[in-house]
Amino acid sequence: MTIAPKNLTDPTVAKFVTAVNAHDKEAFTALLTPSATMSDDGADRDLDEWVDREIFDSNGHMDVQSESDHGRAITVNYRNDAWGEMRTAWRFTVTDGGQVSRFETGQA
Repeated sequence: MTIAPKNLTDPTVAKFVTAVNAHDKEAFTALLTPSATMSDDGADRDLDEWVDREIFDSNGHMDVQSESDHGRAITVNYRNDAWGEMRTAWRFTVTDGGQVSRFETGQA
């Protein structure tokens, strides 16, 4: 069963998922701290390059299946035009101001 973004526990993670699914790069970027970092399958990546390739240029979409760690860890059926669909895990570090300073993703 999919969890709608509006029903996610952490409001910043909910906005992150909503921005990805709406293909709203401006809203997505506004959620990130200026020095935000990320990793994919345990390897740090260039955030801007990865986000363009894996989310916005390839029509990324997240169907959230579960959440834990007060909503800062989610398991997702993720799909994009480059890789098709796969089950992925996402973990977020969120600042007190409600911005993502780091996210980590990889196959679940």
